[in-house]
Amino acid sequence: HVELQESGPGLVKPSQTLSLACTVSGGSITTNYYYWNWIRQCPGNGLEWIGIISYRGNTYYIPTLESRTSISRYTSNNQFSLQLMSVRTEDTGVYYCDRTNGGSRYDVDHWGKGTLVTVSS
Repeated sequence: HVELQESGPGLVKPSQTLSLACTVSGGSITTNYYYWNWIRQCPGNGLEWIGIISYRGNTYYIPTLESRTSISRYTSNNQFSLQLMSVRTEDTGVYYCDRTNGGSRYDVDHWGKGTLVTVSS
């Protein structure tokens, strides 16, 4: 049974870097054809896909956030991470990690409960 758990600070100051980790249990992040995603929901907005890291370690980001975003993985810990740099108050939201079987958002099969991040001084 695959489980994903987000972790990280709940409060980040403007201009600093938001750093979150997603710990995966019950399955390896290197297993073929699984893709690992970060998504967020900011107040008043719908779900926004941020980026993806593949089972091979390849990454891709939404263009609007690409210049501020980095997704990495730590295979020894079976974790992948999100760094969002130079955060602004509008980056406040609930951040989720999930898994897709293949690269399509239509194939989400496991997800975490989400973690609230507030950007405030």
